[in-house]
Amino acid sequence: MGGVVSKAQFAREFQLRRRKYYRIAYSYVKNEHDALDIVGEAAYRGLKNLHALRAPESLDSWLTRIVVNAAVDYARGNRRVVPCEDAVLERAAVQEEDLIPEDSLDLFAALDALSEKDRACVILRYFEEYSFPGISQVLQEPESTVKSRLYRALRKMRLFLEKGDTDYERGQETV
Repeated sequence: MGGVVSKAQFAREFQLRRRKYYRIAYSYVKNEHDALDIVGEAAYRGLKNLHALRAPESLDSWLTRIVVNAAVDYARGNRRVVPCEDAVLERAAVQEEDLIPEDSLDLFAALDALSEKDRACVILRYFEEYSFPGISQVLQEPESTVKSRLYRALRKMRLFLEKGDTDYERGQETV
């Protein structure tokens, strides 16, 4: 892209990727209308802060970060998502269309049990197929931290799916 991003360029790029941003928002709130609100809020925040974009070539990762932050803010404000902890490699890698409804509900419950950054790692890696360097750029964390966070999250999701609700604070199963 090079140079400063104009409002027209921003609008074009946002429009091209709006479905991806919607999927990310939806994975947090599980509601079409709320996800659309989040995408709209992210577009507003992005446009309002367009002057702060330092590297125009990283517009997509910058916007993705804005969508994730808007979704987290929305979830906190509406108490619809309970922050928890991480993951499940086998389950997360399954194609969504191959899941039966009960599996899909379990997967979303396991995702909801993760912390916000852990959930973002899983969503970006397995639902949006981001690379580790891409996730690192979006979350503004070192790649090694992203990898550790993701694999820890997957272990937590696996435990959640195998054993049910778990007390992640103490690391012990609830009765």
